Amino acid sequence: MRTFTEKSGLACRTADRIWRTGVLWACLTVAVASTAQTNTSSPAPAAGAYRSSAKLARIGPADMLEVVVYQEEDLKAKVMVDAKGRVSLPLLGSVLVGGSTTDEAATTVRDLYGKDYLVNPQVTVAVTERAKQRFTVLGQVSRPGVFEFPPDESVNLLQAMAMAGGYTRLASPSKVTLQRLENGTVRTILLDAQAMGRDTKKAPFQVLPDDVITVGERLF
Repeated sequence: MRTFTEKSGLACRTADRIWRTGVLWACLTVAVASTAQTNTSSPAPAAGAYRSSAKLARIGPADMLEVVVYQEEDLKAKVMVDAKGRVSLPLLGSVLVGGSTTDEAATTVRDLYGKDYLVNPQVTVAVTERAKQRFTVLGQVSRPGVFEFPPDESVNLLQAMAMAGGYTRLASPSKVTLQRLENGTVRTILLDAQAMGRDTKKAPFQVLPDDVITVGERLF
């Protein structure tokens, strides 16, 4: 037989365990609710949010570059990219960098110096000044014309449509053609801007400098 004092102590310990269990469940409930709220409150990025950084931007004609070879002051150069995408560098002469990112251009220059002149050269390439880069939008848009790329940013097809004031009431967004000069030949690309606008999980088609975009007219 338990004495009154023993029974009272047991009751107190039981109540304490129940209280601690209740507090633990309450904390777990709050943590789960907080996690669920965090996971559901961040929407997927909109299609227009896709932008490239300065490092991903491509080098083009009339861009000003600074080429630095670590501990080789005589090889440092500030050069302008010519119409063929080439620059003239010490010892190397003409080097093709047009169409490359700065990281890709640095790799090209590094490999050329390492082939005949230096052991394991460390090369960096930076764009100090970008040439004005433009594209053209024609056809069924509110403000057809020539548009400039924002500095160190890319423009996708949907953003190009917005810059041109959007579609007219006669436009057929599913019938967009894009003309692009590649290796001296004009390539025509058929695009469906309407489908791109609906698919927010896929990055839209990227516009390049000198592209000519034409929005077709819908048939009644």
